[in-house]
Amino acid sequence: MKKQRGVTLVALVITVILLLILASIGFYYGNNVIKQANLESLKTDMLLIQAKAKEYVEEATFKMGINPDDAKKEQAREEVYITMAKLKKLSQATTEDSLNIPNGITTNDNFYYVTREALKEMGIENIETGENAGEYLIEFDENNATAEIYNTKGYGGKYSLTEIDKIEE
Repeated sequence: MKKQRGVTLVALVITVILLLILASIGFYYGNNVIKQANLESLKTDMLLIQAKAKEYVEEATFKMGINPDDAKKEQAREEVYITMAKLKKLSQATTEDSLNIPNGITTNDNFYYVTREALKEMGIENIETGENAGEYLIEFDENNATAEIYNTKGYGGKYSLTEIDKIEE
């Protein structure tokens, strides 16, 4: 009689279990790499917008001059943020702008949102916006010559660049 050779059922089960363990480890770490890449992409896009926004806030501050009155501030904002940068005042957003502003973002009159036209004007039109990527908002502070960038989709419940910068994964 011939001796039967082959893989026993026990060896097959152990091999399948080992492959499943290795696949789950690979899936877990691959998922983390994808999440980290998405976070870095969002940060990069927000930093690009912030760099341009700082140029605009400095231009507006220069046009306002020293001790500007409210009319002069509004004129400089209109001239720089809306006319030059092609931003849209958040308070004047319409339903067709389809902005889903999360509860975590408290807006005021210093908020502008970044339109596709504004991204083109800034020279960074390759930044994705819309339902999948969210919209970008800028809060200008001429007193401190700063601009805070927000994303309406956010990441992990964080929406501003300052908050997202602090995320360590």
